[in-house]
Amino acid sequence: MSYDFNDAQPQMMPSGELIPDGTFAKIRMTIRPGGVNGSTPMDAGLLKAAAESDAKMLDCEFTVVEGQFVRRKFWQNFTVAGGKVDDKGQSKGWNISKASFRAMVDSALGLNPKDMSDAAKAKRVLQGLKQLDGITFAARLMVEPASDPKYHDQNRLANVVLPGEPQYEAVMKGEAVEPEPINAKPRKPSTNAAAGTNAPAWATDAAPAQSSQQQAGVPWTQQPPAQQPQSAAQAQPTAAGPAWLNG
Repeated sequence: MSYDFNDAQPQMMPSGELIPDGTFAKIRMTIRPGGVNGSTPMDAGLLKAAAESDAKMLDCEFTVVEGQFVRRKFWQNFTVAGGKVDDKGQSKGWNISKASFRAMVDSALGLNPKDMSDAAKAKRVLQGLKQLDGITFAARLMVEPASDPKYHDQNRLANVVLPGEPQYEAVMKGEAVEPEPINAKPRKPSTNAAAGTNAPAWATDAAPAQSSQQQAGVPWTQQPPAQQPQSAAQAQPTAAGPAWLNG
């Protein structure tokens, strides 16, 4: 008997190994429902409550879909309501998240960010945050240092790469692009061990534990799945998606 290893798959990277800081990649965002209702029927049960504030968040899983780091994942929360407010009484976290979501739409659909035609503006209108589920776009990733030595550093979304930027076309084609490191400075260690439960994240709490990939291979431009009803006794009507979702 003999063992032929010639047809073996390449060895897997260690699960704790991070994607290098400044890496450009084409990624897909999947929303992991947290059981808290959003502001539209489509978003029933979609949001996640923050542990130590009134903030409501989207719990997002990102998967690299092409290139050297294909199938690698990272996680990030986006505040969509509550939390700290600005001098106008608006949620600071939501303003940050809203800018990110708009950039994702522009990147996914190849829209010029400066295009404010009626057609382009219509494509940026969603019936609910649920319709962001499965969106695929170009991005630059970063390594965010942990705020407490008990925790590991994490990959995060540094910025969405937009049409017109030099890396956009290559990233969307799955081609290799030279990284541009963020060189994030280490965060100040927590002086309170209990504060370690608040690992850093995009404008809010720590990234959640790893979960399995959802809706693999489903293009974002397809009609999103119908929403779950808010209760068993009262089903919500399905909101019609934007015209551009249906071609």
